[in-house]
Amino acid sequence: MSMEVAAWDSLYRTMHAQEGRALSRVTLRRVAGFARPYRGLLAVFLTASVLTAALTVAAPVLAGRVVDAIVGGGGDTGLVLRLAGLIALIALAEAALGLLTRWQSARIGEGLILDLRTAVFDHVQRMPVAFFTRTRTGALVSRLNNDVIGAQRAFSDTLSGVVGNLVTLLLTLAVMLTFSWQITLLALVLLPIFVLPARRMGSRLARLEREAADHNAAMSTRMTERFSAPGATLVKLYGRPDEESAEFAARARRVRDIGVRTAMLQWVFITALTVVGSLALALVYGLGGVYAIRGQLDPGTVVALALLLSRLYAPLTSLAGARLEVMSALVSFERVFEILDLKPLITDRPGARELPPGPVGVEFAGVRFAYPAADRVSLASLEDVVKLDDRGGEEVLHDVSFRAEPGQMVALVGSSGAGKSTIASLVPRLYDVDTGAVRLAGVDVRDLTAASVRSALGVVTQDGHLFHDSVRANLVFARPGATDAELWDALRRARLDDLVAALPDGLETVIGERGYRLSGGERQRLTIARLLLARPRVVILDEATAHLDATSEAAVQAALGEALTGRTSVVIAHRLSTIRAADQILVVEDGRIVERGTHTDLLSRGGRYAELHRTQFEPAAT
Repeated sequence: MSMEVAAWDSLYRTMHAQEGRALSRVTLRRVAGFARPYRGLLAVFLTASVLTAALTVAAPVLAGRVVDAIVGGGGDTGLVLRLAGLIALIALAEAALGLLTRWQSARIGEGLILDLRTAVFDHVQRMPVAFFTRTRTGALVSRLNNDVIGAQRAFSDTLSGVVGNLVTLLLTLAVMLTFSWQITLLALVLLPIFVLPARRMGSRLARLEREAADHNAAMSTRMTERFSAPGATLVKLYGRPDEESAEFAARARRVRDIGVRTAMLQWVFITALTVVGSLALALVYGLGGVYAIRGQLDPGTVVALALLLSRLYAPLTSLAGARLEVMSALVSFERVFEILDLKPLITDRPGARELPPGPVGVEFAGVRFAYPAADRVSLASLEDVVKLDDRGGEEVLHDVSFRAEPGQMVALVGSSGAGKSTIASLVPRLYDVDTGAVRLAGVDVRDLTAASVRSALGVVTQDGHLFHDSVRANLVFARPGATDAELWDALRRARLDDLVAALPDGLETVIGERGYRLSGGERQRLTIARLLLARPRVVILDEATAHLDATSEAAVQAALGEALTGRTSVVIAHRLSTIRAADQILVVEDGRIVERGTHTDLLSRGGRYAELHRTQFEPAAT
């Protein structure tokens, strides 16, 4: 490695390392746990790194002997050729070992990325809905990408770098001291001029880089929000294009200015360190040359010392920042472990059993529930706050009891925020009750496997989510093995087959982010088709027609008729006209069921349901 390359490497490492952290034995033990499956590969990797380091020292020594053989005038061409051949063999061996270490490094590093990403992804999928309602999606993605790769670098770069550089340093220093301890010590005098600026300049450049990263992140967030379909629509309706452009341009100009300043600081730093390296070489050649003329050193030894000098400075500068590199890698590991240490609130109990076959009834028995506090489901770093919101734990459902017999429809009505959606979320175990029980087919859902509960339930919300994928992919998400005939049957029953058949690519047509290439009613019917394909025994509808016009609502209601036939259903409705035929209507207010009965019974009582009915169907005269 040349002096200039060593300077760039030192600068890069100090810029990207993080300070102010202490080594954590717990973290190290957990890191060792992830590394355990790669023990054999690590052993080969480290052995090859040590051999490579040894060979890098051998080549300059042999080069010095070649010079001595030439200058000596003995005419021993055979010795020169043998030494040249040995240098060539060393170069080939270095190349082979380099390939081996790179291959092992890639296998270890990519394997570790796979293990960490899979562990985090699987763990996040088990987290409760409250986790996702609080967490920034970008922060989670960053843990799966940036932090996982940062953790992987501990093995693929830092570990091999520390071992290889340490071996190179010790061997180089030993050989140089053997040749001339005076020249070696004088060369080391210049070392602080080489290393200390790297640390100081690296910190300055790191601050600039973080500032640029913050501005880039802000611009990225702004673009993501403004370039999404709903965001772009909002900007066109209410936005101020000139002000939006000015704010974006201001941040972009700041990034440009930081870039120019960073480039100049880097160039000044590298130039200065290259000059220092050249001075060190000049010292070796000057003092070594004097010793050679006096007969105190062989000419080849002077050349060998000069070549070894670069092998001395490069590992020294790298090892100077090794602790920061280790800290940086450990920080990445700790950020990954933070996610893995969050305990899922919903887990299968030991001995959990499958939901029995046959019709399924839904029962709530004395249910009380409070949403979990933030510290149970989230991290401040994932919410981009200094301290988590300490509110929570206040009871929102109070002694809720009802039963939907197999095949019956139970409707929930009431004011916004009364607790209707909360009740619905407890059936599929998006949350668990605090006291009381939710039962399916007479069995507490906490005693059932999560998989059997999911397979028995189908849910359609007022904003049914669709992926940026094809119609087919969105449908088979509910039932991966479905045939084309089953897909078209579900679409027909959802009153959507004609529309899909008319699309450019039929089932393969990509419907855009969140299905925005479809109308609101079409999106809802596609989510209903997905539900029909899943063939659930219990259907939960959470205001599935709340935001539709009359024509779309009629189409969706027809599709829902197919979905509800013969199934137990819990329906949350804002429009009372959609639940007149319910077997039981529950009026929910402030987390309590204040009325229950059929549509006719509740109207005749003149209570809260009758008041809601009058509000919708008997508006005040104007």
